[in-house]
Amino acid sequence: MSNAPVTCEIRYRIDESRMAEFDVYAQTWITLIERHGGTHHGYFLPRQRPEGVGASFPGVAQEGAGDIAIALFTFPDEAAYRRYRTNVAADPDGIAANTRFGEDPPFVSYERIFLQPLVRAQ
Repeated sequence: MSNAPVTCEIRYRIDESRMAEFDVYAQTWITLIERHGGTHHGYFLPRQRPEGVGASFPGVAQEGAGDIAIALFTFPDEAAYRRYRTNVAADPDGIAANTRFGEDPPFVSYERIFLQPLVRAQ
């Protein structure tokens, strides 16, 4: 088991007609993650590209999908992340969230990616 921080990015394909429900979902999980030892860095929703701003690398860049939302959170290490997973499954609010959103989530799909920071050169 690693002592390195566990940072997770969750990339949601959202249903714009259910944004109010997605907001409730997001607020619930921010609270649960922070209650159980994590740092939630927030949910990020799509917005319009600033006018007149082009890609830095034309020819290889493309605009991303406009229906993607991203959540980022970090736990201090793998042990803390594993405790969170166990504790949130027993937390009444976690159980309620999984029941409420499990059968009909306010998003179309999601993918989860575990990340580590790139070590900066000195």
